[in-house]
Amino acid sequence: MPTKTLHFPSPRHLHALYAGHEENLLHAERALGVKLVSRDDWLKIDPPTGTTAAAAGPAIALAESLFGFLNEARSQGMTIRTPDFHRITDGFARGEGDQMRALITEPLVIATNRKTIVPKTLGQKLYLQSTLKHPIVFGIGPAGTGKTYLAMAAAVSALLKNEVERIILTRPAVEAGETLGFLPGDLREKILPYLRPLYDALHDMLDAEDVVRLTEKGVIEIAPLAYMRGRTLSHSFIVLDEAQNTTPEQMMMFLTRLGEDSRMVVTGDITQIDLPRSKQSGLLEVRHILRDIPGIDFHTFSGADVVRHPLVGKIIDAYETYRNPIQEDNGTEAKR
Repeated sequence: MPTKTLHFPSPRHLHALYAGHEENLLHAERALGVKLVSRDDWLKIDPPTGTTAAAAGPAIALAESLFGFLNEARSQGMTIRTPDFHRITDGFARGEGDQMRALITEPLVIATNRKTIVPKTLGQKLYLQSTLKHPIVFGIGPAGTGKTYLAMAAAVSALLKNEVERIILTRPAVEAGETLGFLPGDLREKILPYLRPLYDALHDMLDAEDVVRLTEKGVIEIAPLAYMRGRTLSHSFIVLDEAQNTTPEQMMMFLTRLGEDSRMVVTGDITQIDLPRSKQSGLLEVRHILRDIPGIDFHTFSGADVVRHPLVGKIIDAYETYRNPIQEDNGTEAKR
């Protein structure tokens, strides 16, 4: 009966291929029809008991191909998390190995003046590929998944390559428990804190002098969402952040600003809606309205895509578990 043993540089290296969880190997066994035994720095692939040699050969070859793919993905700096492992394994089981390999054979690197940005998870890579392929992309998911940062990296890269003439970054100025009117300063000073995260990310990718120069020339514009009304945004890369705090009317207004040779990325976290309870989130509604339109792509991140402190992912998972019973009957996500 055929069998195959794969060897890796170290036990830690092997564990990283299946996110260090034995239950992931069980998932692969069920999906691929093989028996997997992991010890130290090796992984043994056996056919299930009672399988004929003719049936065992292709199953073992498929499992070997899967772990070869995972090993190559890891060598390119990709962190393999449980959702990534399941997504890749199920893809190989469906015969989609070639499409999965394209993710690796076509490395995705975003170069900016100050740093080179590489997606750290499969979810991030799929999202970044989508931003390069579609005119409008929605990145929806919890904090720390890189949805805004990667969108801004794509925008900066497009500007440096002269693919667009300007970058427009915008956010709705919605109060998150504080009262805007009681903040000190004039209108600009009141609004600045809402836009600060966008400035921080921008300074991470461009020299401070370049940020000032490009902002003064209008090549980079950072403004509240209300400032977008009545405009046509052509030859631009536009990023709308914190989109969960847009109303349906604001979302439609923003999306219809799309002009010639422009691209849009809309990001938001539907678990952190700061709108009054009487108002519907435009981000919740838009998925049902635009999901079947070619050229528009929706990418949903999970807590497993979080690349901040490991505790952040656990906090998000705990909140999701707590809120899970509070689901609407129609299957849409709970707003609070």
